[in-house]
Amino acid sequence: MRDLHTLPKAHLHLHFTGSMRHRTLLELAERDGISLPDSLVSEWPPTLSAADEKGWFRFQRLYDVARSVLRTEDDVRRLVREAAEDDVRDGGRWLEIQVDPSGYGARFGGITAFTDLVLDAVRSASSETGLGMAVVIAANRTRHPLDARTLARLAVQYVDRGVVGFGLSNDERRGSTADFAGAFSIAERAGLLLAPHAGELVGPTHIRTCLDTLHADRLGHGIRAVEDPGLLARIVDAGVALEVCPVSNVALGVYSDLTSVPLPTLLAAGATVALGADDPLLFGSRLAGQYATMRAAHDLSDEQLAELARMSIRASRAPGEVKASVLCEIEAWLGGAA
Repeated sequence: MRDLHTLPKAHLHLHFTGSMRHRTLLELAERDGISLPDSLVSEWPPTLSAADEKGWFRFQRLYDVARSVLRTEDDVRRLVREAAEDDVRDGGRWLEIQVDPSGYGARFGGITAFTDLVLDAVRSASSETGLGMAVVIAANRTRHPLDARTLARLAVQYVDRGVVGFGLSNDERRGSTADFAGAFSIAERAGLLLAPHAGELVGPTHIRTCLDTLHADRLGHGIRAVEDPGLLARIVDAGVALEVCPVSNVALGVYSDLTSVPLPTLLAAGATVALGADDPLLFGSRLAGQYATMRAAHDLSDEQLAELARMSIRASRAPGEVKASVLCEIEAWLGGAA
């Protein structure tokens, strides 16, 4: 078996706050005297399940605590740089990191100022590490759809300046997805990638809504499309990529164990799948770990794993020359000794 840390790949599903290293969380909290719950200290990674409202509330509370330790511009730059370093260590060649500026605007001078800060941090981290990087701005579905329109207009301002997509995150059981169609229309007209979360905590019905009303190009998760063969065939025919995050699927109680994650069914149907780490801070596993767990759970061959890496590159918004270069690197990885 070849080393999965050296398999060149793209990372298309990584949340800004959730990318934080656990050590960084502890250091920043200690610096400012922030009290952390035991589940983020001695019990790390925390035991999570979002099968019910109480479980999701606990997940969100831990996420909010993590967000609170980022107090300075240097903290933001550190988080982005370390996320890039971690991906490079895992074989990453391209990263699209997802961020909701509204979660930080109040502390960093507004959503525009914060977006400028993140994009500058991304440029610096990319230069320092050699990792190609871009940003997906994501709205929060628990907030008012008008807030999402504001973020969509913000994303449009940065087209060709580091922002490549627009997303919709948080608990997909909350609110009405169709209410966010206006925001996605703004992003669509500007040519941004459309990547809402769907098909993890809710099944095929929500995926269909995202396709019909938000015109999704990629689906954050989308794993539960396997429950509706007709829907899965539609996804394959349309070339909609699925950002599958196996470890978080199990941690949140969507599947009982990694062998139950239906990746082989997706691949057999011809779906485009890009494995992602989602929130390593809360789930304890980064990019290469997703490939390793699926290799172990489903006895995937090196050729199958290489094809997953190819699909991640093809589904990305990386420039054409970057895609071509990384695809050649993947072939070289396959040609090397096992």
